[in-house]
Amino acid sequence: MSIEFINNLPIIAIMTPFVLAFVLGLFKDKYIKVKRTLAVIATAVSFVCVILLVKPILINGEVIVNWMGNWIPMSGNAYGIGLEIDSLGVFLALIITGASLLSVVYSLKYMSHDNGLEKYYVLFLLLTSSMIGFVFTGDLFNMYVMLEIMTFAAIALTAFRNYKDKSVEAAFKYIVTGSLGSSLILLGTCLVYSETKTLNLAEIAAIINSVDVMNPTIIVAFSLMMVGYAVKAFMVPCHTWPTDAHMAAPSSISMILSGVMSKTGVYAIIRLVFMIFGLASNKPVGYLILVWGVITMVIGVSMALLQHDFKRLLAFHSVSQIGYIITALGIAIVETGELSVLAMTGGTYHMINHAIFKGLLFLTAGAILYTTGTTDLESVSGLGKRMPFTLAMFLFGAAGISGIPPFNGFASKWMIYEAGFSGSLGIVSIIAVVVSALTLASFIKVGHSAFFGPVKSEYANIEEIPISMKIPMGILALGTVIFGLFPKTVVNNLLLPVVRSVYNLTGYIFEALGNNYNLGLNANKIVDVEFLTKGIYNPTNFLILFVVLLIAILVFVIFKGDSSGEEIHEKSDSEFDMRIFKKYENHSSNGVNYSQVHLDSACKYDIYVGGEEGENVKIGANDLFWGMKYQLKGYFNRIQKAHSGSVNDYSLWIIATLIVVSVITIIIL
Repeated sequence: MSIEFINNLPIIAIMTPFVLAFVLGLFKDKYIKVKRTLAVIATAVSFVCVILLVKPILINGEVIVNWMGNWIPMSGNAYGIGLEIDSLGVFLALIITGASLLSVVYSLKYMSHDNGLEKYYVLFLLLTSSMIGFVFTGDLFNMYVMLEIMTFAAIALTAFRNYKDKSVEAAFKYIVTGSLGSSLILLGTCLVYSETKTLNLAEIAAIINSVDVMNPTIIVAFSLMMVGYAVKAFMVPCHTWPTDAHMAAPSSISMILSGVMSKTGVYAIIRLVFMIFGLASNKPVGYLILVWGVITMVIGVSMALLQHDFKRLLAFHSVSQIGYIITALGIAIVETGELSVLAMTGGTYHMINHAIFKGLLFLTAGAILYTTGTTDLESVSGLGKRMPFTLAMFLFGAAGISGIPPFNGFASKWMIYEAGFSGSLGIVSIIAVVVSALTLASFIKVGHSAFFGPVKSEYANIEEIPISMKIPMGILALGTVIFGLFPKTVVNNLLLPVVRSVYNLTGYIFEALGNNYNLGLNANKIVDVEFLTKGIYNPTNFLILFVVLLIAILVFVIFKGDSSGEEIHEKSDSEFDMRIFKKYENHSSNGVNYSQVHLDSACKYDIYVGGEEGENVKIGANDLFWGMKYQLKGYFNRIQKAHSGSVNDYSLWIIATLIVVSVITIIIL
């Protein structure tokens, strides 16, 4: 391929879905089949363009710079808008285009019963092109522009089924919190421009990193942009909008919002910390990001355990899994040398793994919704007997997200565990392992509630999903196995070039501006792939993992909770207990009315069965881990009440986060 053709591939990848989105919009509600075909072709073209960039960028280590209108830099100063694509950008583009192609194929049948499909495919293509443009641009303001296109396309797709109240409500929450996050990013961008007089990423990085001490304006800009992108990356407490959006949006879109769009926020944070502001070795910033990631992990999985809707449960798991990636970034900054690279490799590994297993799980939820009309775990039962393929896909996805070997989630999570254990952050690794155990517990609940148990009469005649929905699910399921069984191949051929690009700030600036800034950051710290992957399938490490899980289980068994928490929430606990036993209210056997049974602490968890037909007796989704929830009821009640559903509260959380982050960054920087 010629150099000119290669340089034009990023533009083709961005503009093909973007232009076709407007073409499709011209014909309104006509030619739906043609529009479906064009949507598939557009995403396929973008995917092929990104694949063609793998050899020159990922394998050969090149950086492609394309200046719009041929406005090339003069004397090391950027005057035009440029695209700058390194290995990190191509890596994210692979995730974006690959997932978008699978999603649009899945949509062909999944969305066939919906109205307004002409709008769906226009918005879908806008969302895809804006995400590609976001990771390919080398301009800070263009990142914001692409982010806005991305956000409003996603909001419209969230409200696509606007005949449902929850869709409109979710879109409203999204537009308020999302716009607040975007405003912070725009304000931070303006402050950076006021200090550097440029919007080119490479030039900004060169100017800021050449100054020993950042001034207050730059520090405030960093805080604004970190919190703004935290909203986009689902980081607690800026995580409230996706839980409603993922539940309300079509599952093919939930897959994109969770598995792909969240990565654009993570990508931006990597660019901010490791490149623009040059904080790759700033340990106080590393600890800030580390703590933020751990909190996101724990709160996300805790809220997931309380959910009764499959898609809402998956949404909170998206929050939790993003916490793993952010935690890995924090470890990479706090630790040095090989451990820093190990953590960064684990974090980038988990980015693609999360896209795979979370995409598969959302498509599984979509399959359930397609056949039954609901994703309420209390309403469905025994679907595995009627939908064996969907059950198998669920098991692949659940094993991946829970970190069960040899599936993909285990490989990336183990690298993060090992980076913590091998350094000074063993407690972080223990928390991460416990979060994985709780993740597995929540998916045991889903499997038990939705796929196993008695088949309800209304679902006795449902059929398996169409082949066009099976193909994307099968490909993602295969991905959970391949990316789990061959970590050395994945790390060596895909992830190491990405990690090198993260640390190679000098090379990024040189390729864009032609100036060789000596900023002391390069790719020489990258270590051998054998070191990065040697511990993944080590028997000793399996033993350690087993012991940690055993200790975690024992802690949950013996932990009784604090009395103050029980006193504060005594009323809500009573209401909680009555909810659990509501289904027994009208049943009696041998003269016993279960609604009158005194539920003291000694018999609170007994299962009362008498007179019911065996096939109709089934523990509800809320009951399966009720004992554990009761032992920690003070904690669970507090976080559940905090998620009030009020967009005013959620906006205040973002503002409060901004204040806290600003104070901390002013102190440490």
